[in-house]
Amino acid sequence: MPVNEAAFRKRALEEPDARWELDCGRLRQKPGMTAEHNDLALRVAALLLQQLDRHEFRVRQNGGHVRRSADRYYIPDVFVVPTAMELTQRGTQRLEVYEAPLPLVVEVWSPSTGDYDVDAKLPEYQRRGDHEIWRIHPYERTLTAWRRQPDGSYTETVYTGGVVHPLGFPAVAIDLDTLFN
Repeated sequence: MPVNEAAFRKRALEEPDARWELDCGRLRQKPGMTAEHNDLALRVAALLLQQLDRHEFRVRQNGGHVRRSADRYYIPDVFVVPTAMELTQRGTQRLEVYEAPLPLVVEVWSPSTGDYDVDAKLPEYQRRGDHEIWRIHPYERTLTAWRRQPDGSYTETVYTGGVVHPLGFPAVAIDLDTLFN
Protein backbone atom coordinates (compact mmCIF):
# COMPACT_ATOMS: atom_id res chain seq x y z
CA MET A 1 0.00 0.00 0.00
CA PRO A 2 1.49 3.38 -1.00
CA VAL A 3 2.51 5.78 1.74
CA ASN A 4 2.06 9.52 1.29
CA GLU A 5 4.82 12.01 2.00
CA ALA A 6 3.38 13.31 5.28
CA ALA A 7 2.95 9.79 6.67
CA PHE A 8 6.49 8.89 5.63
CA ARG A 9 8.02 11.98 7.26
CA LYS A 10 6.08 11.34 10.47
CA ARG A 11 7.13 7.70 10.67
CA ALA A 12 10.78 8.40 9.80
CA LEU A 13 10.97 11.06 12.50
CA GLU A 14 9.21 8.91 15.11
CA GLU A 15 11.40 5.86 14.37
CA PRO A 16 14.87 7.25 13.57
CA ASP A 17 16.67 4.00 14.38
CA ALA A 18 14.60 2.19 11.74
CA ARG A 19 16.25 4.29 8.98
CA TRP A 20 13.17 4.48 6.77
CA GLU A 21 13.42 5.33 3.08
CA LEU A 22 10.57 5.88 0.63
CA ASP A 23 10.89 4.41 -2.86
CA CYS A 24 8.02 4.86 -5.33
CA GLY A 25 5.67 5.51 -2.41
CA ARG A 26 6.67 2.31 -0.58
CA LEU A 27 8.33 2.30 2.82
CA ARG A 28 11.71 0.60 2.81
CA GLN A 29 13.89 0.06 5.83
CA LYS A 30 17.63 0.13 5.25
CA PRO A 31 18.84 -3.39 6.08
CA GLY A 32 21.87 -4.42 8.07
CA MET A 33 25.22 -4.12 6.33
CA THR A 34 28.51 -6.02 6.25
CA ALA A 35 31.53 -5.05 8.32
CA GLU A 36 33.33 -4.00 5.12
CA HIS A 37 30.45 -1.71 4.16
CA ASN A 38 30.22 -0.10 7.58
CA ASP A 39 33.97 0.38 7.88
CA LEU A 40 34.35 1.96 4.43
CA ALA A 41 31.40 4.33 4.90
CA LEU A 42 32.75 5.45 8.27
CA ARG A 43 36.29 5.92 6.95
CA VAL A 44 35.14 7.90 3.90
CA ALA A 45 33.05 10.13 6.17
CA ALA A 46 36.02 10.60 8.52
CA LEU A 47 38.36 11.48 5.65
CA LEU A 48 35.88 14.04 4.34
CA LEU A 49 35.38 15.50 7.84
CA GLN A 50 39.15 15.85 8.30
CA GLN A 51 39.65 17.63 4.99
CA LEU A 52 36.58 19.86 4.59
CA ASP A 53 36.10 23.22 6.30
CA ARG A 54 33.15 22.83 8.69
CA HIS A 55 32.25 26.47 8.08
CA GLU A 56 31.56 25.55 4.45
CA PHE A 57 30.45 21.88 4.48
CA ARG A 58 28.96 19.23 6.74
CA VAL A 59 29.23 15.49 6.31
CA ARG A 60 26.46 12.99 6.98
CA GLN A 61 27.04 9.28 7.41
CA ASN A 62 23.89 7.16 7.25
CA GLY A 63 21.82 10.07 8.50
CA GLY A 64 19.63 12.68 6.88
CA HIS A 65 17.51 12.13 3.78
CA VAL A 66 17.75 13.33 0.22
CA ARG A 67 14.41 13.97 -1.48
CA ARG A 68 13.87 13.37 -5.17
CA SER A 69 10.08 13.77 -5.13
CA ALA A 70 7.12 13.31 -2.80
CA ASP A 71 7.42 9.54 -3.17
CA ARG A 72 11.23 9.16 -3.15
CA TYR A 73 13.39 9.78 -0.09
CA TYR A 74 16.75 8.09 0.39
CA ILE A 75 19.46 7.88 3.05
CA PRO A 76 22.86 7.82 1.33
CA ASP A 77 25.70 6.06 3.13
CA VAL A 78 27.68 9.33 3.09
CA PHE A 79 26.98 12.78 1.70
CA VAL A 80 28.35 16.29 1.85
CA VAL A 81 25.99 19.22 2.35
CA PRO A 82 26.85 22.93 2.29
CA THR A 83 26.78 24.31 5.83
CA ALA A 84 24.33 27.06 4.86
CA MET A 85 21.91 24.40 3.65
CA GLU A 86 22.37 22.31 6.79
CA LEU A 87 21.75 25.30 9.04
CA THR A 88 18.26 25.75 7.54
CA GLN A 89 17.37 22.38 9.11
CA ARG A 90 18.31 23.48 12.64
CA GLY A 91 15.64 24.36 15.16
CA THR A 92 12.80 23.05 13.00
CA GLN A 93 12.14 19.75 14.80
CA ARG A 94 11.42 18.33 11.34
CA LEU A 95 12.97 15.38 9.55
CA GLU A 96 16.38 16.31 8.11
CA VAL A 97 15.76 16.40 4.34
CA TYR A 98 17.73 17.94 1.47
CA GLU A 99 15.99 18.68 -1.82
CA ALA A 100 18.66 20.72 -3.61
CA PRO A 101 21.46 18.91 -5.46
CA LEU A 102 24.40 18.01 -3.24
CA PRO A 103 28.11 18.27 -4.06
CA LEU A 104 28.88 14.61 -3.23
CA VAL A 105 26.76 11.54 -2.52
CA VAL A 106 28.40 8.19 -1.71
CA GLU A 107 26.96 4.68 -1.63
CA VAL A 108 29.05 1.71 -0.49
CA TRP A 109 28.13 -1.60 -2.08
CA SER A 110 26.78 -4.30 0.22
CA PRO A 111 25.22 -7.68 -0.59
CA SER A 112 21.98 -6.52 1.06
CA THR A 113 21.66 -3.29 -0.98
CA GLY A 114 23.94 -3.56 -4.00
CA ASP A 115 21.28 -4.03 -6.67
CA TYR A 116 18.89 -1.54 -5.05
CA ASP A 117 21.60 1.13 -4.86
CA VAL A 118 22.49 0.75 -8.54
CA ASP A 119 18.97 0.20 -9.92
CA ALA A 120 16.95 2.60 -7.75
CA LYS A 121 19.05 5.09 -5.81
CA LEU A 122 21.88 6.04 -8.19
CA PRO A 123 19.56 7.01 -11.08
CA GLU A 124 17.48 9.10 -8.66
CA TYR A 125 20.60 10.93 -7.44
CA GLN A 126 21.32 11.76 -11.08
CA ARG A 127 17.73 12.94 -11.63
CA ARG A 128 18.15 15.14 -8.53
CA GLY A 129 21.19 16.69 -10.19
CA ASP A 130 23.69 15.78 -7.48
CA HIS A 131 27.08 16.99 -8.69
CA GLU A 132 29.12 13.88 -7.98
CA ILE A 133 27.98 10.39 -7.06
CA TRP A 134 30.29 7.62 -5.90
CA ARG A 135 29.73 3.90 -5.53
CA ILE A 136 32.50 2.22 -3.60
CA HIS A 137 32.73 -1.56 -3.94
CA PRO A 138 34.68 -3.07 -1.02
CA TYR A 139 35.16 -6.51 -2.60
CA GLU A 140 36.06 -5.39 -6.12
CA ARG A 141 38.13 -2.58 -4.57
CA THR A 142 36.75 0.03 -6.95
CA LEU A 143 35.30 3.50 -6.77
CA THR A 144 32.96 4.44 -9.60
CA ALA A 145 32.39 8.19 -9.91
CA TRP A 146 29.57 9.78 -11.89
CA ARG A 147 30.22 13.49 -12.42
CA ARG A 148 27.59 15.88 -13.68
CA GLN A 149 28.46 17.77 -16.84
CA PRO A 150 27.24 21.27 -17.80
CA ASP A 151 24.63 19.74 -20.14
CA GLY A 152 23.17 17.65 -17.28
CA SER A 153 24.66 14.35 -18.42
CA TYR A 154 27.12 12.34 -16.31
CA THR A 155 30.53 10.95 -17.09
CA GLU A 156 31.51 7.68 -15.44
CA THR A 157 35.02 6.89 -14.25
CA VAL A 158 36.14 3.72 -12.48
CA TYR A 159 39.12 3.96 -10.13
CA THR A 160 41.01 0.90 -8.93
CA GLY A 161 43.67 2.65 -6.90
CA GLY A 162 45.53 5.89 -6.42
CA VAL A 163 44.16 9.16 -5.13
CA VAL A 164 40.71 10.46 -6.06
CA HIS A 165 39.83 14.15 -5.74
CA PRO A 166 36.12 15.00 -5.74
CA LEU A 167 35.56 17.66 -8.40
CA GLY A 168 33.83 20.01 -5.98
CA PHE A 169 36.66 19.66 -3.46
CA PRO A 170 39.99 19.55 -5.34
CA ALA A 171 41.97 19.86 -2.08
CA VAL A 172 40.33 16.70 -0.71
CA ALA A 173 42.31 13.54 -1.41
CA ILE A 174 40.89 10.05 -0.92
CA ASP A 175 43.70 7.50 -1.23
CA LEU A 176 42.03 4.30 -2.43
CA ASP A 177 45.05 2.12 -1.76
CA THR A 178 44.94 3.14 1.90
CA LEU A 179 41.15 3.03 2.04
CA PHE A 180 40.98 -0.55 0.74
CA ASN A 181 43.76 -1.85 3.05
